[in-house]
Parts: sequence; C-alpha cells; structure tokens
Amino acid sequence: MSSNPKPPRKLAPIWRALVEVGFIVFLFYSNLLMGEFTRTNSDAKTLAFAFKDIFTATNLVIACISGLIGYVIVEFLRKKV
Repeated sequence: MSSNPKPPRKLAPIWRALVEVGFIVFLFYSNLLMGEFTRTNSDAKTLAFAFKDIFTATNLVIACISGLIGYVIVEFLRKKV
C-alpha cells in the first residue's frame, strides 16, 4: 500500500456550475409538480398529465434562467463569506 494517498479532486468549476444549476432546475420542476397536484384534486389528474402540463419550453427557459441567477448569487456569497 502506498503511504501517500491522493487528495480528493475538486470538481472543475464548469462541472460544479452544471451540478448547481441542475439542482435548482430539479427543485423548480419538483415545485411545479407538487403544485399541479395541490391546485386541482380531480380524479382525472394523472402523473402523465401533470408531466405534460409542466414540461413546456416556457418552463424550461424559466428554470434555466432561475438556475443561472441562483448560481451567480451562491457564487457571490461563497466568495464574499
């Protein structure tokens, strides 16, 4: 065995940005999905119908812009604190 173990490698800044933006997009869509089932409690509401209702181009653009804004704010606070 080697007595000199490798230190854990940090994620490259691009990968870290993609992971953080992806997580914000995931939270955005999770919130939309929960809202779909909270807003209307009809028996005809299925998971497939909710997915079709929330996965639109407009929602994708909003999610990506929100993710980028969130990333910029988190990076600013990370460097400031």
